[in-house]
Amino acid sequence: MLAKISVDQTLIKAKSHIKKNQIQQAKKLYQDILLVFPQNIRAQFGLNSIKKIKHNNLTKNQLDEKIKELVNSFNQGKFEEVLGKAKSITETYSDTYKAWNILGATYYQMGLFKEATEAYKKCISTKPDYAEAYSNLGKVLSLQDKFDEAMYAFNKAILLKPKLVEASINLADLLIKHGKLESAILIYKKALLQNPNHSTALNNFANILKNQGKLEEAIEYYKKSISIKPDHIEAYNNLGNALSDQGNLEQAIKAYEQSIILNPHYPEVYNNIGVTYKKQGKLWQAIECFNKSISLNPNYKEAFSNFAEAIMFITFNQFNSSLQNTMILLLEQKTLVRPRNIAKAVISFLKQEPTLKWYLYKNSLDELNLPLQKIIEDLSKLTLLLKLMSLCPINDIELENFLKKIRSRILLSNSSLKNTPEIFNFQSALALQCFCNEYIYSVSKEEKNSLQILEKQVKLSLENNVQDTKSLLCIASYKALNKYKWSDYISSNIEIVNVLNRQVREPNIESNLKLDFHCLKKVNNKVSLKVRKQYETNPYPKWVNLALSLSPFEINKFVNISNLKLYHNKIKEISMPQILIAGCGTGQHSIETASRFKNCNVTAIDLSLSSLAYAKRKTKELSIQNIDYIQADILDLINLKKEFDIIESVGVLHHMDDPFAGWKILTKLLKPGGLMRIGLYSDLGRKNIVKIRDEISKLGFKPNEADIKSFRLKVIRSEQKHHKEMLNFNDFYNISELRDLLFHTQEHRFSLPQIQEYLDKLNLKFCGFDTQNIISSFKTIHPNIDDCYSLEKWHNYEISNPRVFSGMYQFWCQKLL
Repeated sequence: MLAKISVDQTLIKAKSHIKKNQIQQAKKLYQDILLVFPQNIRAQFGLNSIKKIKHNNLTKNQLDEKIKELVNSFNQGKFEEVLGKAKSITETYSDTYKAWNILGATYYQMGLFKEATEAYKKCISTKPDYAEAYSNLGKVLSLQDKFDEAMYAFNKAILLKPKLVEASINLADLLIKHGKLESAILIYKKALLQNPNHSTALNNFANILKNQGKLEEAIEYYKKSISIKPDHIEAYNNLGNALSDQGNLEQAIKAYEQSIILNPHYPEVYNNIGVTYKKQGKLWQAIECFNKSISLNPNYKEAFSNFAEAIMFITFNQFNSSLQNTMILLLEQKTLVRPRNIAKAVISFLKQEPTLKWYLYKNSLDELNLPLQKIIEDLSKLTLLLKLMSLCPINDIELENFLKKIRSRILLSNSSLKNTPEIFNFQSALALQCFCNEYIYSVSKEEKNSLQILEKQVKLSLENNVQDTKSLLCIASYKALNKYKWSDYISSNIEIVNVLNRQVREPNIESNLKLDFHCLKKVNNKVSLKVRKQYETNPYPKWVNLALSLSPFEINKFVNISNLKLYHNKIKEISMPQILIAGCGTGQHSIETASRFKNCNVTAIDLSLSSLAYAKRKTKELSIQNIDYIQADILDLINLKKEFDIIESVGVLHHMDDPFAGWKILTKLLKPGGLMRIGLYSDLGRKNIVKIRDEISKLGFKPNEADIKSFRLKVIRSEQKHHKEMLNFNDFYNISELRDLLFHTQEHRFSLPQIQEYLDKLNLKFCGFDTQNIISSFKTIHPNIDDCYSLEKWHNYEISNPRVFSGMYQFWCQKLL
């Protein structure tokens, strides 16, 4: 308890602080006195007088000028400078609420949300009726997922200042974020009643209408927003999106172009124009737009994904260094594209690159007489080529022949090559390429003899603790290093680390993973056993990167995007779908599906432990948590004692003893109203494949590596049309995939009338094909919406275009209630 003498001393001390301009200290002493003696007039007077003192000779106008300077610096993005000055002002003038607000905004821009929260609370304590501070506080609380506190702050702001539309917008955004769409709509309607000409509110409300599919209404609101604020860049962009969704593509492009006039450095708009050009079939213009978008934002995943889709069916006839950089960046993304899907396009592009073009030309004339060191050093500069070689098989015979010749020359003149970074870089890419294609290149007797000598030399060197990296990489381009007992003695270094990981460490991980799988039931079916044996020897397909969804979809949104025709909407209500992948292979399918559907749980089964181990390793690498892998035969899946909302089985049923029996079991596991995705071989589409399979059988070729290579070489040298066509199949450039294509132990093929018959028997309804480029071609002949869901019309279309399903039929169907 303060005594009277102590009070007097405290008052004297407070005055001393004031003289020294130590205002905060003086204020604290006066407050301490009043806490014990609330009626002390001298302390009350002292506290009140503080507000009237001209600190540091600053008048109120001068302080206001300081605040204006802070605002200007803030608007220029000088956040570090503002932070220091705002802190200084609040320390001296703690009741200056505007300074606290600026301090909070600065913290917010710097991503320091906790500090921003405290600053806004200080601002509000200084000026409790400051609505803007409550709105700002709500924003930072929302970013910290403090829903109730943010709701209170926004509602308080609106109560204090009903026409503060920014607070209503922030509140609506918070409600949308937490799935309360109807409440958000009411908030926007109230806000627009208060201020019907608020451009941002009009634009944001239009976004809600657009997402609800109310395109006409949305477009009107976007236009009104623009009429009020003619430089509203986002509104022009959003208008373009709505017009594009409406199918009014030319007007959409005009809206996007207006947005670009206002801001030529807006990557989202270039991406959206690209999407619209793609819808028009103008792929070259689309590619240019996606490329521009990526140049403005090299981390723009959606633009990369769209760029990949656009180039997938393109053949390049000229070289462009800007596109080359984008392709390199794309291939460096591990989850945006399957490299195999764009390999043909990238190779056609690379073949226009001057250096490679010249080398391929000289090789075709058998005039590749330059020193090997020079050739490799030139090739090592082609980053895009080396990147593609390291990720997937090179599906081009001309380039394959060139690489095969370079590989041979490296082996036959290995000792004469200098140990340079360029040599190591190219050798590493070549070794990875040969591992990707599973050593499908033919080998001459001279190469076999040289390889045996080199293997002995490397073994001896390693036993003497000497590592010849160049020789190891040379061997790795002929045979996987994990096939050698001495591979455990190889030391990792920068030159060999990538090859060592791919060829030794990853296969070792898979060997260990094989021990961990749950087997549903011992496989008994004879055909299933044969199929399992094939995929244990040749897991299909081996892959490095893949394409994950940029954001998972709810089933409702997926159905809309995929244009599926539903016969019952019950499936749209499922919020946590249970999904079965029946025949997941090496995991591409299961992982991509697990990333596609929001809150899903995936059960993935396969016959082959080798395939499952590969899938499990890749799943762990990608930190995917929602997949459960089981070794099982489709024929035994009743033992799962579980039903699924979605079942996918692509490229599997046609390898069973009785495909209908397998399909029937899958249908039993599908919940009523559930969706099923099926992939089956087309009888019409595989006429040439059947012809070659018959040829293989008559010639007595067996499904082993030696015979597969031998027959492949026969096809490459052949001039027959049906052989030449094989060169266009991606599967032709990898041992396991070629075996799957031409040497499979079991294969059935189907017609669309036959599939319709199966659907009827299984109480399933056709919902639509899953291959968008095929659908687009079909629509040019059958533009009516319902035509896409008529298998009869599709059958007639396939008869006229027998190669359209040369891959397989991939379609969705729904189980009736």
